[in-house]
Amino acid sequence: MLYATRTPQAKRRALRELLASGRTVQFPGAFNPLSARLIEEKGFDGVYISGAVLANDLGLPDIGLTTLTEVATRAGQIARMTDLPALVDADTGFGEPMNMARTVQELENAGLAGCHIEDQVNPKRCGHLDGKAVVDAETATRRIQAAAQARRDPDFLIMARTDIRAAEGLEAAQERAQALVAAGADALFPEAMKTLEEFAAIREAVDVPILANMTEFGQSELFTLEELSSVGVNMVIYPVTLLRSALGAAERVLDTIKADGTQQAAVPDMLTRARLYELVDYPAYNRFDTGVFNFQVPGTPR
Repeated sequence: MLYATRTPQAKRRALRELLASGRTVQFPGAFNPLSARLIEEKGFDGVYISGAVLANDLGLPDIGLTTLTEVATRAGQIARMTDLPALVDADTGFGEPMNMARTVQELENAGLAGCHIEDQVNPKRCGHLDGKAVVDAETATRRIQAAAQARRDPDFLIMARTDIRAAEGLEAAQERAQALVAAGADALFPEAMKTLEEFAAIREAVDVPILANMTEFGQSELFTLEELSSVGVNMVIYPVTLLRSALGAAERVLDTIKADGTQQAAVPDMLTRARLYELVDYPAYNRFDTGVFNFQVPGTPR
């Protein structure tokens, strides 16, 4: 009811423990607070909060138009709804190294368990689009150094994302990964890997946990959990899957209403009222309210 029962500090420790567990953990992407609760209920390990999803939810493309305030506010609303650790996309840090430092502290304040910071030029582009450009190694490592120095909770996870594979190739990605880890990254997100062998090459290059982005319609095949685990991937994210599924369903219902003049044909595929009330824990709110503030409505019989 209202908020998660675990503190942000406990969720950060849980994220560290998950990454050290020796198994490959799954973090589906939440597109709103209630979807985070659904992710938890279905037994997943954690919640991912995509910068693309936050931008798209505002009707914007994923080209660096969102602000730190928008990201921290919405990510905090999502994180508060679940006892699972939430990892958020912090893009390029919303500015220079001092901005990066403030970004980390605002995300700590919002209750996130960690964030990832990328090495694209600012403004950035979606990681699975062509035409990306990355900053030089010194700029990329300064971002990570600023983030690591700024955090106040040592368990807050600083993950470095590198997009250099698409721009300069796999060997450059290995070298950039090593530099980012040396700068203080706790984990690594190699974006747009095309094969399992490429994930294995990154695994060989660094000794920190690595993440695989299994986004639809991207550069990577949709590898299974077992396949990714076999090459040493520690975390798998599905960043836009739920948003795409929800919007696809919404579009189909609107088409039905337009064609039929009623939504009746689509009702069997909808979440029922009872299930929605269960998901928002309506009975718990009612028990709490009647337990501490029950009253007689004026004019009604006792």
